[in-house]
Amino acid sequence: MQTALTDISVTVLGAGMVGVCAALELQSRGAQVTLIDRRAPGQETSFGNAGVIARSSLMPLNNPGLWASLPKLLRNRSAGLRYSLPFLLRNMGWAAGFLGHARMAPFLDTARAMDGLINLSYPIHKQLLAEAGALDRLRETGWMYLYRTSAAFEGGAFGRDMLDQFNVATEVLDQTGLRDLEPGLNPIFERALWIKDAMSVNAPGRVVEAYARLFTDRGGRIVRASIASLTSLDGHWLVNTEKGPFQGDRVVVALGPWSRTFLERAGMRVPMAYERGYHMHYGGPNAGGNLSLTRPIYDLAGGYVLSPMENGLRMTTGVELTDCDALPNHAQLNLVEASARQAIDLGERRDPTPWLGRRPTFADSRPVIGQAPGRAGLYLAFGHQHVGFNTGPGTARVLADIMEGTTPDIPAEPFSPARFIR
Repeated sequence: MQTALTDISVTVLGAGMVGVCAALELQSRGAQVTLIDRRAPGQETSFGNAGVIARSSLMPLNNPGLWASLPKLLRNRSAGLRYSLPFLLRNMGWAAGFLGHARMAPFLDTARAMDGLINLSYPIHKQLLAEAGALDRLRETGWMYLYRTSAAFEGGAFGRDMLDQFNVATEVLDQTGLRDLEPGLNPIFERALWIKDAMSVNAPGRVVEAYARLFTDRGGRIVRASIASLTSLDGHWLVNTEKGPFQGDRVVVALGPWSRTFLERAGMRVPMAYERGYHMHYGGPNAGGNLSLTRPIYDLAGGYVLSPMENGLRMTTGVELTDCDALPNHAQLNLVEASARQAIDLGERRDPTPWLGRRPTFADSRPVIGQAPGRAGLYLAFGHQHVGFNTGPGTARVLADIMEGTTPDIPAEPFSPARFIR
């Protein structure tokens, strides 16, 4: 049954990329939207990513290639993945499901679903960047996977085959081709894969801020407040905050990694884990205007991504599986920094302390998008692992279609909250 959103009141919880895009999309369909977060838009998980919007992100961490590297990863000393054993023991169901979805058949289900969501998001991002006056932050130069040896390149054949299967535009480069495109890199890489179906931005947090300004310029309301609880009341939803209650016909929970704790306080079961990661900026005093890279690069052996940002080169680390609010552990950052210094003249650290982000992840590496099971009017949009910034606009489009009762442009079933939420 179709339900027009005109004049329906919607409260969106969470002002990251997903929440801001949801607010914009629902607003465009006539809803009266209030966006609530404890911090300003784009200041949590969406702030610290590598700024990459790429079709290659259809490949989740738990893909069939994980099995070959598992013995090394289990030693818990790698740059790409670290884990807390107590956390995994407390979340054994998630861990078993995560490994189970690295088999070919479930992996392909996820790859197809995520490819659809990324493709849906791509043009909406460009539209929103233009409407928000932020196109100057966009680069359409793609990004690169770097291989230090030819053997490592050959070992990545599965991933390249998958990208070919999904018609992702790429180009293999030798040392000369890589030097022509990125002369700032030291000649330690024998091969590279240029992902051409990719864009990047020079300040992810600023992009979310620009989208949020677009929302308020169009009449939307943003409230800075800590969110305490959620209550169903006479067919409406009451969001209790430090600034008092907010009532809406419908509520969207887009709190990213904090969605689990929030919803469990409301009596729901949310079997979600956290792929935490760190970043640091590097460069001299004028690094923002004189960067040695022209696009993001991923050093597969080094386990880091380097992205040119407005305030220097941003280095992002791999995955740390642990509790959402565990104390920071900078071992991965220190390890990958040493590798990055082999690849490029990083310069000095520019941040007083490393940034820590939390990437919410379900066992199948797909987000939940849709109505919470058995809770009319409560909608969920979180669990995007590493690609929430990338797929925020597509998530918002699918969610709004579900709320209206119309058929989304891509299949919504792979993202059904009923997969995990109880």
